[in-house]
Amino acid sequence: MGIRVLCSSVASILLAATAASAVAKDTDGNSRVRIGYEIAPVQLDLRGKNRALVGLGSYLVNAAGGCNDCHTNPPYAPGGDPFAGEPEIVNAARYLAGGTAFGPFVSRNLTPDANGRPAGLTFAQFRDTLRSGVDPDDPARLLQVMPWPVYGKLSDRDLLAIYQYLSTIPSVANP
Repeated sequence: MGIRVLCSSVASILLAATAASAVAKDTDGNSRVRIGYEIAPVQLDLRGKNRALVGLGSYLVNAAGGCNDCHTNPPYAPGGDPFAGEPEIVNAARYLAGGTAFGPFVSRNLTPDANGRPAGLTFAQFRDTLRSGVDPDDPARLLQVMPWPVYGKLSDRDLLAIYQYLSTIPSVANP
């Protein structure tokens, strides 16, 4: 019995040490926050923002979410389309400004409005839209192209991180 307890204790200690090492490695060099800053395709206005949330939001938008593909028109700069075998260069001039047509639907401008609110929405409106799919401009209509059923499963913290990130990107007016 004593040897089993000892073996179990040693195994628990080794597992904890391995997990701590993995967390330390993630914190030291591979964190989603750090990667988020490295891949942000535009200059960010970080004044008054939670930097950890902004970095996480950039990671979710640019590495996990693919928001650029639908909300930037065109998504890539000339010579920078990875789908044409070119090295990726995001269209920074129109980054997340919307305007991509999907039949009768057009992607929304996600850049901050004059009050600094992404897509002109408060965080509560943004969160509710991604959770319910209800179009904030027409509450009788559900968003048909936006994958809100997927994004709606994100935690409130993840959605806040996305919102914070979007509030730091340059505002781009629609033509």
